[in-house]
Amino acid sequence: MLSRYTIYRRRPVGAPPLPDGIRKDTRWRTRHVLRPTKQIVEVYLEDPTDEAWQVFRDAYFTLLAERLATSTELFDELASLCNEADVYLGCSCPTKQQPRVDRCHTWLALEFMKQNFPGIAVEFPKL
Repeated sequence: MLSRYTIYRRRPVGAPPLPDGIRKDTRWRTRHVLRPTKQIVEVYLEDPTDEAWQVFRDAYFTLLAERLATSTELFDELASLCNEADVYLGCSCPTKQQPRVDRCHTWLALEFMKQNFPGIAVEFPKL
């Protein structure tokens, strides 16, 4: 199964427990195959409008498609892992600056993986 979770710098009181399973940090500063680039994140966060979200979405899906074409084995390994264990993609969203979990790259990563690897179970967070 593949889903997402929120990474906290300091876990706040009342935060849900960390999920059981394999947690993968996919923020831009990591080397994870599903990470966005710093540039597209910064451009979106400068002015997080609906239009900016569409630009981010398009850029991120293009980036993932390029990575899938050149690093298929990394995606295949992730998909295989998702069939063996519960895997959670981590990001700091939602935040004050970006309060919507469905406007996080991890949400898009779940969409991308579901579309390109239909054999894995994908669970989206509740809105």
